Amino acid sequence: MPPKKTVLIFGAFSCVILLYLINMAYFSIKPDFFPVERRSEALPGMTFTETTMRLMENELYGHGGWTPNDIPPSPTWLLDNKPNFQLGILEVTRYTTRILRDSLSRQRTTDAIDPDCDKAFTSFSNDPYKWIMPSAEGKYKKGIEYLETYVQHLKYENARFYPRSDNLMQLLEQYASLLGGVNTRLLNASRKPMADNATAHNQEAANPVFEKIPWRKIDDNFYYAQGVGYALYHLFKAIRIDFAAVLKDKNADIIMNEIIASLEETQFEPLLIMDGGKDGIFANHSNNVRVFLDDARQKTNSLLTILSRG
Repeated sequence: MPPKKTVLIFGAFSCVILLYLINMAYFSIKPDFFPVERRSEALPGMTFTETTMRLMENELYGHGGWTPNDIPPSPTWLLDNKPNFQLGILEVTRYTTRILRDSLSRQRTTDAIDPDCDKAFTSFSNDPYKWIMPSAEGKYKKGIEYLETYVQHLKYENARFYPRSDNLMQLLEQYASLLGGVNTRLLNASRKPMADNATAHNQEAANPVFEKIPWRKIDDNFYYAQGVGYALYHLFKAIRIDFAAVLKDKNADIIMNEIIASLEETQFEPLLIMDGGKDGIFANHSNNVRVFLDDARQKTNSLLTILSRG
């Protein structure tokens, strides 16, 4: 029989490993959907801005906090699914705060930029992998504070939000562009250069040659895409509230609801991310989520067409 001391050491070590694995599992839990509802006292822009804040608050204060910059011995430093999900949410936040700064909070392009919106965008633009001097969490918390100040200024009419058709179009164009980029990542392929001469370049453009993305990147792209879908699902619900008059005037309520429904379908949780072929027996989860994101992108473009009509 092994010495009693050896048994105790082994038992203690096993308990530490078990707790470590339990924490990893707990911290990898993704956030649930949260309600985005109209409040009677809310002014235009408040629901949209507060939803943006809530998205980042959930990631900073939820299970495991902000994980992309975690280092050993944190239980989350070995995770990659949750960090990529959070990076997808961050990317949507960056797109959103940039348009909020450049267009939604200004009546015309010659107007002064709202300082709180500008600082919020700058804060969210910080490196998500930095853990010190400054930490990503510290900067993103400041970004939320700046958005909160902007909301307070909206209440007292010291700031503006313009829910016009042209502003909505600019916002939707950016979201459609983001969705297009995510869909390209989910194709699990990259273009392979053929030659440096112009003829070969033209031939490649007409008949692109693709290489598979490494298998270890497939789940990274999948969860990043889910983060984008999750964030846009909530923000489109906020758009439906703050731009209700524009959508009603253009008879666009139905297509807006369809976009939201497609984005909702992106949130599913396979036990194992697979990249099966269309003739294989295994699922292709990247393609499954891409179908819904691409449907949302196409419907967003259709909505843009509707809004562009006089």
